[in-house]
Amino acid sequence: QVQLVESGGGLVQPGQSLRLSCTASGKAFSRDALSWHRQAPGKQRELVARIRSGGSLVYADSVKGRFTISRDSARNTLYLLMNSLKPEDTAVYYCSLHTPSRVYWGQGTQVTVSS
Repeated sequence: QVQLVESGGGLVQPGQSLRLSCTASGKAFSRDALSWHRQAPGKQRELVARIRSGGSLVYADSVKGRFTISRDSARNTLYLLMNSLKPEDTAVYYCSLHTPSRVYWGQGTQVTVSS
């Protein structure tokens, strides 16, 4: 059974940084695509960043230059380094693993940016 567990969320002030982690069990990352999405209250879930199966990176315009997605295949862990955080980055952040047959989601981790 594939499970994804996110960690690293919390409450920070504007301008500060956080690093989210997503550790997978039950399946090695292999060449699967991996993503971070977020969902703010009253809004739809949106893509934040993705590592495509070929390795190229995709970022939402709102986070380009501030967020960095990366993976550690040896640890089966996906990361999202978030710098220069803004109040509008406040949301629940979810990682996902995209296989040919289905998409697996983590339970989410809350990020709150507030002074």
